[in-house]
Amino acid sequence: MTATPADEPIRVSAVVLRDGAGRVLTVRKRGTARFMLVGGKHEPGESPERTAVREAAEEVGAVLDEARLTRVGRFTAAAANEEGRLVESVVFTHPPVPLGAPPESEIEEQRWLDARERPWPDDLAPLLREHVLPALGTDAG
Repeated sequence: MTATPADEPIRVSAVVLRDGAGRVLTVRKRGTARFMLVGGKHEPGESPERTAVREAAEEVGAVLDEARLTRVGRFTAAAANEEGRLVESVVFTHPPVPLGAPPESEIEEQRWLDARERPWPDDLAPLLREHVLPALGTDAG
């Protein structure tokens, strides 16, 4: 993975994973305080779709089918874990799949969010709170 200059946004892919009740899976990475969607930075030459599939397997042991990803949009917000940086994310949804046990996960905690319940927790990443959940609209839950 190559580092990006501080004045460029951090480019990532993320995926909205839901359980049978429609709740959205959020994760908190080790040493951080904010919950976000499953996802991460692109590897060189990797498409946003491929990044979403790879990150879901690495972080939560979910096996996604690239062909079943649906693009929600591309959003920019303050980075949750890198002070003073912006993150630009291509966000997808995917039909529910079982979660597995990822071998070397950077995830410290998983939490299911019923996006229909307000107020949302204060510890959500800006991208999720300000862009993704509103973009999902009535489909958020």
